[in-house]
Amino acid sequence: MDNRNQPSHEEGPARSFLLRAFGLFSGDMRMCGEWVKRQPVVIQLLDWVFRGVAQVMFVNNPLSGLLITASVFLQNPWWALNGLLGTLVSTVSAIILGQNREAVSAGLYGYNGTLVGILMAVFSAKESWYWWLLLPNVFMSMVCPVVTKALSSVASKWDLPVFTLPFNILVCLHMAATGANHPYFPQIDIKPNDHLHPHNDSIKSLKISQLLLSVPVGVSQVYGCDSPWKGGLILLALLLSSPTICFHAMLGSAAGMLSGLALAAPHRDIYSGLWGYNSSLSCIAIGGVFYVLTWQTHLLALICGKFHKHTFLCIRDFSDLKIDVCGKQESSHQVKFYKRHLNTQMSLMSCVMLLLSYDIPFQFALPACTWPFCLSTLIFLLISSEIPAICRLPLSVVSYPEENRRYQRQLKASEKAQHSQQSGGQEEAPLEENPNGPNVHLVLEEGYSDALLF
Repeated sequence: MDNRNQPSHEEGPARSFLLRAFGLFSGDMRMCGEWVKRQPVVIQLLDWVFRGVAQVMFVNNPLSGLLITASVFLQNPWWALNGLLGTLVSTVSAIILGQNREAVSAGLYGYNGTLVGILMAVFSAKESWYWWLLLPNVFMSMVCPVVTKALSSVASKWDLPVFTLPFNILVCLHMAATGANHPYFPQIDIKPNDHLHPHNDSIKSLKISQLLLSVPVGVSQVYGCDSPWKGGLILLALLLSSPTICFHAMLGSAAGMLSGLALAAPHRDIYSGLWGYNSSLSCIAIGGVFYVLTWQTHLLALICGKFHKHTFLCIRDFSDLKIDVCGKQESSHQVKFYKRHLNTQMSLMSCVMLLLSYDIPFQFALPACTWPFCLSTLIFLLISSEIPAICRLPLSVVSYPEENRRYQRQLKASEKAQHSQQSGGQEEAPLEENPNGPNVHLVLEEGYSDALLF
């Protein structure tokens, strides 16, 4: 008797079991979310905090958030502690303010607090475990939901998310208010780079191995890390939730690296991933999260990943303006903006504040944060196209890319069924309505939007 086909019958249930087990931990872990709702508040807060950590990368998965937290902890435990504290405070503040509970449970009110906490520790001139830094961290994280709700009330008119704009605004304001000479909360002194195109950097001096490693490093720079191993762990967290997001994160980081080479950026900045993290976020947002993934939107995501670098350079060049007020040269009323530093730029809000209060001497040098990602991606989300393949989803139904494609297929099937039903009714008009007849419709689950505020 031939038993060669017998193992296939045994492998079938095992394979289906593995697929079901993987499905429990992939995507947005909806079953886990339903289970958490029946648990004590402490368990719910843990779930919301880790989802908030992962939402920085458009991922609504607590296990992914746990892996990302581990990568930041391996980089610097102090940074990880500040990030978790910022996420927790921002989430609790949103609950106290009575924000939408579904959005809170998805981590949409926590991810800005994550970045605020981590980056305030990164840019602090004090050494690690300077406990007084927790005070401004708590305050800024507590304000995150307020800024988020205020911006979303404006952006919702165009059905746009706010992304990480609250983080950018609050961190830049904090650094502008304290500076490098603050007695309690000094910031690192960001020096302008007068040599944007170093003479000793040439194509011959490029190191291919470091260029390849800059791709995962660029992904890790989203959380302030600068190691390819931490970037690999973050990519694993993204892969667990959505392979599409993981792929576009690497693609965007690679596009940023190539853009840096094309613009003759300093090699050390390219190797450290500073040209990759903004483009990585842009590529994820356009490549399947807010647009249904097609080959057209895939190319659009790649273009957006490269376009944001030019946005960054334009904003940085704007920060080189020298404004002489009332015709007084070299007076105390002169406002100087730094330029020619790759990882720093003047935030737009700070520029407006400077121009309005020109009688006060200011001299700011602020980090780029994720301003290029926010500005360039918002521009690409405002694109209107008659091509059906370029379909931007309403914020109320945005989820991870695989779920977005499933939603579009169901929607098309529903529209096709309704169209065929209407055409059949026109050909043969029934004398009376059959109450037991087929009623084809699409049941869409009403829930939160995984990217409503992001």
